[in-house]
Amino acid sequence: MKLTIKKALIVLAYSVVLPLQVNASNDKITTHSIETTGAVEVTESTNTIKKNSKQLTIARIYSSPSLNGKTPKSLKFSPDGTRVTYLQGKTEDLNRYDLWEYNLASKENKLLVDSQALFSGIEDLSDEEKARRERQRIFGVGILEYQFSQDGSALLFPLNGDIYYYHLTTKKAKRLTDTADFETDVKFSPKGNFVSYIRAQNIYVLNIASGEERQLTTDGAGVIKNGMSEFVAQEEMARMTGYWWAPNEQHIAFLRVDESPVQTVIRNEIYAEKIELIKQRYPATGTNNVDIQLAVTDIKGKKIRFVDLGDNKDIYIPRVKWLPDSENLSYQLQSRDQKTLTLKTYNLNKRRQQTLLTEQSSHWLNLHKDLTFLRDNKTFIWASERDGYKHLYHYDLNGTLISQLTKGKWVVDSLAHVDEKNGWLYFTGRADTPLERHLYKVPLNGKSPENVQRISQRNGFHSISFSATSDSYLDSFSNTQTPTQISLHAANGDHITWLAENKVTPEHPIAPYYDELVMPEFGSLKSDDGQADLYYKLYKPKNMQPGKKYPVIVMVYGGPHAQLVKNVWQGADMTQYMLQQDYIVYQLDNRGSNYRGTAFEYPIYQQLGQVEVTDQVTGVKYLHTLPYVDKERIGVFGHSYGGYMALMSMFTADHYFKAGVSGAPVTDWLLYDTHYTERYLNHPEANAAGYQQSSVFPYVSGLQGPMMIYHGMADDNVLFTNTTKLIKALQDEGKLFELMTYPGSKHSMRGKKVKVHLNTTIMNFFDRHFK
Repeated sequence: MKLTIKKALIVLAYSVVLPLQVNASNDKITTHSIETTGAVEVTESTNTIKKNSKQLTIARIYSSPSLNGKTPKSLKFSPDGTRVTYLQGKTEDLNRYDLWEYNLASKENKLLVDSQALFSGIEDLSDEEKARRERQRIFGVGILEYQFSQDGSALLFPLNGDIYYYHLTTKKAKRLTDTADFETDVKFSPKGNFVSYIRAQNIYVLNIASGEERQLTTDGAGVIKNGMSEFVAQEEMARMTGYWWAPNEQHIAFLRVDESPVQTVIRNEIYAEKIELIKQRYPATGTNNVDIQLAVTDIKGKKIRFVDLGDNKDIYIPRVKWLPDSENLSYQLQSRDQKTLTLKTYNLNKRRQQTLLTEQSSHWLNLHKDLTFLRDNKTFIWASERDGYKHLYHYDLNGTLISQLTKGKWVVDSLAHVDEKNGWLYFTGRADTPLERHLYKVPLNGKSPENVQRISQRNGFHSISFSATSDSYLDSFSNTQTPTQISLHAANGDHITWLAENKVTPEHPIAPYYDELVMPEFGSLKSDDGQADLYYKLYKPKNMQPGKKYPVIVMVYGGPHAQLVKNVWQGADMTQYMLQQDYIVYQLDNRGSNYRGTAFEYPIYQQLGQVEVTDQVTGVKYLHTLPYVDKERIGVFGHSYGGYMALMSMFTADHYFKAGVSGAPVTDWLLYDTHYTERYLNHPEANAAGYQQSSVFPYVSGLQGPMMIYHGMADDNVLFTNTTKLIKALQDEGKLFELMTYPGSKHSMRGKKVKVHLNTTIMNFFDRHFK
């Protein structure tokens, strides 16, 4: 592999440890601002916390209370805009969630539903629900999902496989189901008269007033699943449901999934005291997917109509959505090679279909959730990367383009809200810098797509949720110096009130450790061919000694749809622990990662692990130029795609990486699923050489330095077979390595005990080889 050193262009090299102080009246930064030549502005506070500092421990990082403070999640406006509800972990157990509310009139936070009062034991979940939570990356107990009724009078949530209904007036929770089977994917109907759910692979509805239950589908069993999302839809398309209510409550659209074409793999799930043989329908790349049908049923379950999806059955249906008139149903049809995406509508009364638009790419098309049909029932908003960057477009219902609403060499993250009355479209995006996410607005008339107006004011990351009334929004904000804060704003950005200020005071859980926190330096490098800017974050130990050279741990992910280098709060995490152990920590986003446009993503097409490693080596070459870096002690660590990157780096670039830790890695892309793998590598029959070159096995003989591998022994995403195959290859090559396996652990390696042991093991590995 030939690589040439390029001169590093440092965008920002300033390190601070103090928090942003915010004027609550207007949400503007009132501290001293430091001008930079780059994309990230860092601010220095005028206040400090006077408290004796403590050294961080791995056990404390994963213990309660959370060092990040109270960080509510799943925030929602009530439909009438009078309250905001959210989930919050208990102080004594951060993984047990209760339902809370913030009343906008009284400005008070209060507990609505104590999950432990309803159910205090260990949840006995079905295998289907366990897998669904793993796909959703949901971890914890108690209330983990909930939703409002349309009138805002009631809340609905599943708990321990049953359904609970909470009325906000009576302040009482009622258990709606009490069955041996598990109810999952629970929903209110649009007008709040019914509750729907999946039980035993069929769709049910329950009349809330009468208590009458109806079963809408009857053939769900075995390989047939009604209203449920298949594996790749959950894991790769972010589609966690398989059914959708019509706005008028008269019909439900649903997907009927037949898993019989999908190969059955028999794998071991190894637990501490048992081994389970699991038969899993796993669609490995190049093999058959499910057969899928789109249907519509009335709420009595007496009439089911199937939508004609065409002659080619080897397709995906990533999105389904009703139009406001309840007469037309839209669905997106994606080709197997993911180079074509078609948006269609089906008229329920006329039984006619119409193609609204078709997107095509020479590489692949990224899915999105930004399709919005406007209430005027005449137009819709659509997102596309057709000009190389994700932007928003306005169409009429005949599929005619009205206007491009946003434009420029930057990307839209997501559509946040459409204010039809006042003619504004709100979205989050990267118009200022790819390292931050802000809220913007543009006129809905499309007259100034390049002249977006930024609404959010503080530099950092903003996650936005608008009220239905269009006059206010919730902002979940953080940056490298500020723990996550939740605030309420007027639509113009003015700060109204805090929901969770989460200010770092002497009482905050992080206060004893705060003085030791180190903030990163941001910078950018040119790629080896000079075609791309590669952003990085560099963390240095706080009290570095002049003339001393330090070891470096390169924390890597490197895969698509990910970003590590961003101005967001990380807090007292493993990075800070490594710094306190006198390690430098370095992160770089290579080509193929997200939020930079298609030209930055596409270089990985049909051959993975090549340009990504080349870019990571460019980062290491920059580290070699720093006088305080010991180039003989640079290690690499990553999980999942990052685990794959750690292996490829150690096998093909051993001159730069001297030790590596690989977690739950894909080792042979033929072992991974269809939708993800074929998106980037194409079908194995069309790109056999690319699959071979993207596998780690042609490069195993290149391992020279110490290598540690770990994997959960019940992983149903990146199957444990990836690691057992690697173990055999390393042994056949006579390569020594270290291995740590975790009985019962899935891909996400959940649980405090697992996290503490895993990270202690990783640090022990680097300490032994670098100290």
